[in-house]
Amino acid sequence: MPDFLAELRRAGYAGEVGLLVTDFAGRELYAQAADAVFPAASTIKVPLLLFALEQAGRGDLDLIERVTLRAEDRVPGAGVLHELGLGLALTWQDVLTLMIVVSDNTATNLLIERLGQDHFNLWLTARGLNSTRLIGPLQLPPERQNEAQRRGERNRTTARDQVALLLSLLRGDGLTPQMQHLALDILSRQHLRDLIGRGVPAGPDGEPLYRVASKSGELRGVHHDVGLLWAPRPLVVALLSQGGEDPREHPGNRDVTRLSAALWPLLAELGETETP
Repeated sequence: MPDFLAELRRAGYAGEVGLLVTDFAGRELYAQAADAVFPAASTIKVPLLLFALEQAGRGDLDLIERVTLRAEDRVPGAGVLHELGLGLALTWQDVLTLMIVVSDNTATNLLIERLGQDHFNLWLTARGLNSTRLIGPLQLPPERQNEAQRRGERNRTTARDQVALLLSLLRGDGLTPQMQHLALDILSRQHLRDLIGRGVPAGPDGEPLYRVASKSGELRGVHHDVGLLWAPRPLVVALLSQGGEDPREHPGNRDVTRLSAALWPLLAELGETETP
């Protein structure tokens, strides 16, 4: 089996990594610091999506109900809503789609306000996801941050918690079949595919041979990707990293190149044959 850490070090990556790979039945195939806690960055949007769709399936969140974009809602960073005009009326399904597909921070904060931070953290605890926590909304200016954020605390997660979330999605835990299908569809349309999606082999027409449903996350020196990979042996993958040397969202990001180059020989071998 390829030595993931040795490949990373040979490539010059000096940061920390947490990696967990299982099959779709949850059998552990590879683990490296799977319980280490990392800044969640945009991977916090995976449990937010599942919590929202669980609420929708119970009738507590109407996905066709509309929310109006206000000036105070717009925050910088990933996404497009902060570039659009005020008064835009979005359905909650639009909000969920933007939160995942283009990692929209404004959409994420709208959802946090609607669902409630405390209720969301209680849901995480009830699921046994004790290492994943939402400390507060994303990209707020200092004067609007809560006390924990001003102390420097950040939303956090682990590779093991992210794999547990994705396995629960595969099982449909707490979700109606319609909401399970919607979650997988939205995750399959994420635009940023620099880690798990980067090495997927393509057919003669250039189209990827394997489906990927994933969510990336980036902060300065932080590069994550968590998702489902329908290889011949389908895989659940959570790769978290921090302490990298390159800035976020940079076209020539060497950290992302190094991480993906070390990850894909491992995934290719683990996904080579179907699980008996």
